[in-house]
Amino acid sequence: MHNSQLPTDGHQQRKSAFQPDNGLLEAQVQLHGNERIRHLLKFFGLRTSLVRLKVIDALLTAAGNDRRLGVRGMHSHLQALDIPLSFLSVREVLKRLCSEGVVVLNSDKSYSLHPQAEAVLTGQIEA
Repeated sequence: MHNSQLPTDGHQQRKSAFQPDNGLLEAQVQLHGNERIRHLLKFFGLRTSLVRLKVIDALLTAAGNDRRLGVRGMHSHLQALDIPLSFLSVREVLKRLCSEGVVVLNSDKSYSLHPQAEAVLTGQIEA
């Protein structure tokens, strides 16, 4: 009978095929995304906060899907992601980001990133 815990003659075969950790990979991509947003906030002279990170990330996601979000849409999107932010918090963050020039309020009452903010995120403008 073979016991894998007993010593062998030194010719033990190991199955060491590399198995990437998808969770780790996704975390690194998310970290990179958050670092871009932190850089953006710093460029505009704003402090980093969880609410700002999530709101800007939601705007980026919406833009990537050719959608626009208003305050209610943003709040619903964040609630669907289990991010417990109040409607008022989301509204105030969007208003502040607008006043600082990071976000633009469109004529249809939706929000999008200001072209200068997009340029910072894509590396076209350096801080």
